[in-house]
Amino acid sequence: MTLLHAGTPLRTPDDRNPLVMRRRGWWLVLIGFLLPGSAQVLAGNRRLGRFGLAATIALLVLAAITVVLWFVWRTALLTIVGNSIGLLVLEVLLVGYAVLWLMLGFDTLRLARLRQVHGRARAAIAIVAIIATVAPAALAGYGATVVDATRSLVSGVFHSSRPPVDPVDGRYTFLLLGGDAGEDRVGLRFDSMTVVTVNAETGAATMIGVPRNLRNAPFSQGSPMWGPWPNGFDCESSDCLLNGTYTYGEAHPELYPEAAAEGSSPGIEATRDAVEGVTGLELQSFVLVDMHAFESLVTALGGVEIDVPTRVALGVEGAEPFGYIEPGLQHMDGPTALWYARSRTGTSDYDRMVRQRQVQEAVIAQFTPDVLLTKYRQLAAAGADLVQTDVPQSMIGSLSELAMRTRQLPITNLELIPDAGVETGDPDFEQIHAMVQRALAEADAIAPSTESPAAP
Repeated sequence: MTLLHAGTPLRTPDDRNPLVMRRRGWWLVLIGFLLPGSAQVLAGNRRLGRFGLAATIALLVLAAITVVLWFVWRTALLTIVGNSIGLLVLEVLLVGYAVLWLMLGFDTLRLARLRQVHGRARAAIAIVAIIATVAPAALAGYGATVVDATRSLVSGVFHSSRPPVDPVDGRYTFLLLGGDAGEDRVGLRFDSMTVVTVNAETGAATMIGVPRNLRNAPFSQGSPMWGPWPNGFDCESSDCLLNGTYTYGEAHPELYPEAAAEGSSPGIEATRDAVEGVTGLELQSFVLVDMHAFESLVTALGGVEIDVPTRVALGVEGAEPFGYIEPGLQHMDGPTALWYARSRTGTSDYDRMVRQRQVQEAVIAQFTPDVLLTKYRQLAAAGADLVQTDVPQSMIGSLSELAMRTRQLPITNLELIPDAGVETGDPDFEQIHAMVQRALAEADAIAPSTESPAAP
């Protein structure tokens, strides 16, 4: 405790002694870096020092709690930092601590009295002090920008007021829609419809490709679409293909008057009811992916690796291809991956469904920790333009935890196409429901059961 006395060399050193001043300079820089605020308590403004020490200790305690929660109760941690309020608090703390670190670091440099330090030690102390001040503050500042990007993504994409939903029959099930809105088109058209259902306990996932040209989609009696279409969505024109349910719903908003307030739209709700009838699964949430923004996401990821089974033409249907994607393992950038997922030249909708599933799985596989750390802001910016969903913010934590399990397992795929025995022009829905249940059982057989389910 003698170091705190007014007469000690740290607070009132003999500045005529070069050895004392050199040692004092190094000592202040060292303790100021290891425990910010301590240099001020020992040799400067004690009030500032005590504030710095309190902030540092609080930060260390929060870091320790974070580490414990990561290993003991990860879902709770992800829930705290997965909502806009929690992220705003974290961002403010990081910015505040970065500013405080800079203040303490440069004040420590002032306290070192470098004018009284002779020789090369003066420059060495100054360089080390500046690095020890700027580097941690820059790291905290970068962390704040990452948190800000996350907060913008969470606020702009996820539903803030919708309550969490429980698993249905032990599963979370989502409707993944690939939207194709463009300047040359009136409204939105779904090019891709996929049901993603995940075992809430193990994370085992099944992806079910639903053809957009499927006819006579049935509706339950509880659906608003039952009234106008009690015998299924069936008419003579192409308006009654499965992806026509969106257009019908948008043209009849009175069927789903609460859709907008719940983060959806009448067209999406009509499509959800139709796909529920087709698959026999209850869809708790939807995720609408803009196909053009998808290109930006793949670019932000640095591209994807896809094993191409057959040659795919680059170009619109009916026109001369301007290039080809050759068979074999290919690294695709954003534009190429989008062409691969959407090309119809010399192929069919059903082939394209298989390719779309390949791209979706490749994107999931590309979300590795190193990619997230180095490209997070670009990914968050792309994601904000990419996705519309009614997934509640309150479920981000539990679903993120579940996604970590899913990434460790192979994904079971089921395509409801003629090659699998499905007659899309006159479907046998009992047959389809049985196929879906077999695929779910196959996925569940892959992963052993864990002791406790993921909390919603």
